[in-house]
Amino acid sequence: QVQLVESGGGLVQAGGSLRLSCAASGRAFSSYTMGWFRQAPGKERNRVASIRWSGSSTYDADSVKGRFTISRDNHANTVYLQMNSMQPEDTAMFYCGAGYRVSGYRLSEYEYWGQGTQVTVSS
Repeated sequence: QVQLVESGGGLVQAGGSLRLSCAASGRAFSSYTMGWFRQAPGKERNRVASIRWSGSSTYDADSVKGRFTISRDNHANTVYLQMNSMQPEDTAMFYCGAGYRVSGYRLSEYEYWGQGTQVTVSS
């Protein structure tokens, strides 16, 4: 079992930055692919970025490339999402997911989810 707790969300003005954290409990964190997803009201949950157990990371959506950075600290059992140059369209609930040694591209691969943290960007 893996439990995930997200934090770091909040209200930020356009152009500002936030860093989300996802703390994981349980064993073998370093063997899990970790992903950040976001879900706006009335829309599907979509992948933002994921980072594999090997450390390689990928980003979905051209809109976040160059602005968002995913990283992990296996000693702290934590994955981060640094978000810069934020825009109102980034407003969503952000979720952290974990999947054991998966590619990380598909929502269905993730076995565990956090409760989410709300991010709101004002114009």
